[in-house]
Amino acid sequence: MKVKFCGITEKEDAIRAVKLGTDALGFIFAPSPRQISMEKARCIIKAIPPFVKTVGVFVNEKTNIIREHINYCGLDLVQLHGDESPEICRELKPYSVKAFRIKDDSSLQKCTEYQANVRALLLDTYAADKVGGTGKTFDWQLAVKIRETGIPVILSGGLGPSNIQEAIRLVRPYAVDVNSGVEERPGKKSYALMKEMMENVAGIEKMNIERAISNVEWKKLKKQKL
Repeated sequence: MKVKFCGITEKEDAIRAVKLGTDALGFIFAPSPRQISMEKARCIIKAIPPFVKTVGVFVNEKTNIIREHINYCGLDLVQLHGDESPEICRELKPYSVKAFRIKDDSSLQKCTEYQANVRALLLDTYAADKVGGTGKTFDWQLAVKIRETGIPVILSGGLGPSNIQEAIRLVRPYAVDVNSGVEERPGKKSYALMKEMMENVAGIEKMNIERAISNVEWKKLKKQKL
């Protein structure tokens, strides 16, 4: 299970997150309480070791501006939270991850239109007045339906240490994206909450491995009895 901590604004938080084992860090360049400048993001990214993905978050930004951020900051992926079309996502591929605010079943068809044009879909909670960062969950059964189409799903929206295991068990996403659920305040991560989050993710992975081993042993025993 891949874990991304988004809304990084401080080098200390980024380094701590990496040491805890996070797979990706998100930097918000769109207007937000967690917005970061290109210069500061570049400074933080330079301090991050290799094989940790860096993701820029944009909302209805021009593609040439996004490419400037990619080149200047050293971004591995871009997360598009606005009204970006499949064509724009295709133009930015292989960097593009399209975010969708999931409201009801009507969201499903729109998601499939992007299937060949993005690396993954990030599923967030719908809010009429926000493009993301609601801190609330949505109906995870809708995420299951989208995952079943074969598109890699990154689950977001209201995730924290208290509900991450339930979310992973139900949705089985490619990755989870966590922001406010591990914060002391907007833009400032809590080391204790990040640590608890990573421990809970590791805990469910351990249970899955133990369950798989038990199933194999049970099948062997059953075969011997037969």
